[in-house]
Amino acid sequence: MSSESGFRRHRVGVIGGDGTGPEVVREALKVLGAVGDAEGFSVETTPYDLGGERYLRTGETLPDSVLEELRTQSAILLGAVGHPDVKPGILERDLLLRIRFELDQYVNFRPVRLYPGVRSPVSDLTPDDVDMVFVRENSEGLYTGAGGFHRRGTPEEVAVQESINTRRGVERCVEFAFRQAGRPDRRGHVTLAHKTNVLTYAGDLWQRTFAEMAADHPGVATAYVHVDAACIYLVEDPRRFDVVVTDNMFGDILTDLAATVQGGMGVAAGANLNPDPGGVSMFEPIGGTAPDHTGRGTINPIAAIAAGGLMLETLGEAAGAARIDAGIRLAVSKMPSMRAGQMGASTSEVGDMVAEGALNA
Repeated sequence: MSSESGFRRHRVGVIGGDGTGPEVVREALKVLGAVGDAEGFSVETTPYDLGGERYLRTGETLPDSVLEELRTQSAILLGAVGHPDVKPGILERDLLLRIRFELDQYVNFRPVRLYPGVRSPVSDLTPDDVDMVFVRENSEGLYTGAGGFHRRGTPEEVAVQESINTRRGVERCVEFAFRQAGRPDRRGHVTLAHKTNVLTYAGDLWQRTFAEMAADHPGVATAYVHVDAACIYLVEDPRRFDVVVTDNMFGDILTDLAATVQGGMGVAAGANLNPDPGGVSMFEPIGGTAPDHTGRGTINPIAAIAAGGLMLETLGEAAGAARIDAGIRLAVSKMPSMRAGQMGASTSEVGDMVAEGALNA
C-alpha cells in the first residue's frame, strides 16, 4: 500500500481465469472501485493471464516471472480457473497450489454466514444459527504431493499419498484460529475437527498442539469433534461452531458442506492468507468456472464481491469491508435465489445493486 496526502493505494494482482471467473471479478472490481471512492482509497489492478486458456495456448501454468510479480502485490484477487480440455490436477497443482505454497499462504480462511433472506437447504436454519469461520491449514497435509506409484499400470500397482504435518505448520494455523476466536466479533470458542481415533500420528500432533495453545489463551473456550461428526453438526446444529480449525483435506470437505448450508457456492467466499508482516494473500469465490453460464450474464457474483470485502479487511480497510457487507445484505434481500440464472437480475445488475447499497451504507 502507498499513500499520498491521505489517499491510500492498494496494488492488486487480478487473475480472472476461465469461464465465468472474469465476469464475477469484473463485478467485484466495480464494487471495490465504488467503495474506494467513498472511503478514500484506490485498488490499482494488474491483470494476469493465467488459467486453462493460457495453458492450452502456451503450455504455461505459472511462469517464474509472473510468480515474482505476484510477490510484489498488496493482494491477489482470483476468479476461477479450470478448463474441460485440461487434465485434472495440472492447474490445481501447478497454478493454485503453487501460488499458495510459494507465497506461504498457510491459512485458508472461510467465513460462513447465512445472510438474511437467503434460503438454506436446511429449512429451519436462521441467520443466528449460521455464523462461523473455518481456519484450514493450507500448505501441508495430503496436498503437498508427497508419495508416488509402484508398478503403475500393473495388477500389483501401489499408490501412496502421504500427509505431511509439521509442528510449525500446525502451530501457526492453530495460533491463528485462537486469535480469530479472541476478536470482538467472534464468540470466544475454537473447535478442533480431526480424526484422532484413527489418524493417531497426525491427530496426536494436532491435538497436543491444540491443547498447548489453549493453555496460552485461557479466555477462549475449546472443544474437539471428529470430522465425520462435524459434518452432522454442520447440518443439525451449526450454532455450536464459532471458529473451527482443521487440516488441509478435512477443511476442504467441511467448507464445501458449510457453503451449501449458507446458501450455496454463489455466496461463499474465501481467502488464502499469509498473515505474517509483508505476506501476500489471495482472495476468491469458492465456486468454479461454471462454463454453462459463461458469457450469458447469469452467474451470481456475490461470492466474488464478498471475497473483495475480505481483501479490504485484510488490507486494513475495515470501513470499506463493512460497506461491502451492507451492500451484499441489501442485494440478496432483493434476489429470489442465489442460483445462477435464477437471481431475478443479471450478473451486472447484481453488482450494481451491491455497489449502490454499499454507497448508501
